[in-house]
Amino acid sequence: MLTIGCHLSSSKGYLAMGKDAVKIDANTFQFFTRNPRGAKAKALDPKDISAFLAYAADHGIHKILAHAPYTLNAASADEKIREFAKNTFTDDLARLEYTPGNCYNFHPGSHVGQGAKAGIDHIARLLNEVLRPEQTTTVLLETMAGKGSEIGRDFEELREILDRVTLSDHMGVCLDTCHVWDGGYDIAGHLDEVLDRFDRVIGLERLRAIHLNDSQNPLGAHKDRHAKIGQGHIGLDAMKRIIRHPALKDLPFYLETPNELSGYGEEIRILRELFQEM
Repeated sequence: MLTIGCHLSSSKGYLAMGKDAVKIDANTFQFFTRNPRGAKAKALDPKDISAFLAYAADHGIHKILAHAPYTLNAASADEKIREFAKNTFTDDLARLEYTPGNCYNFHPGSHVGQGAKAGIDHIARLLNEVLRPEQTTTVLLETMAGKGSEIGRDFEELREILDRVTLSDHMGVCLDTCHVWDGGYDIAGHLDEVLDRFDRVIGLERLRAIHLNDSQNPLGAHKDRHAKIGQGHIGLDAMKRIIRHPALKDLPFYLETPNELSGYGEEIRILRELFQEM
């Protein structure tokens, strides 16, 4: 069975997101833990969470993915920005224990001129400060497109972070198809080779989620501009191979394409049809 969903607004709470997911035939979803450009998180509603957990169980919703705000930069040279990242991370992980056993995805950050090594050291230090042995949430490093001074532009940088984390059993990777394509990994023409490299460098057992996005840009553009499924340079045939690949087909897929809810529903319909051709 294909586990697929999209990015939903968390402004109305967990139960509303669950109902929106079911409305478009999704069986998972992604959401921001707080305003993606801000700092403050909405207060949790225990009744809403309890109702969502019951609804999710009844409707087969599982492996939801929380996304950290874009303002979180654990690689920054600025101590105040890193402190904000640490506080946000700590708060988010505590909140996510109300919906246990899911994942928390974050952009590793940008080193902003200090160099990748320094940025990687900062990220690993933060993770070692915030991860707890008892947590049920798996933290995911997202693959990045390599624009500017982003950390995570290749698999090797993500591996360097993972190697420095003490509680590495609480860590995984989210592969963004647009990002790796823009980063120079040809998932349209050489998917097997890209996954073999991922396995050699990081290990496929670390891969826990896929952001399924087409790209507005050609291979290796390092720009990160998502396109609707089948309407970008990666293409629908490649998307079909991705969702049906033996190493990927059992992972959860999350759409982050430029869509409203109905558009996500149409993409999910198309992808389910392609998946069922197996």
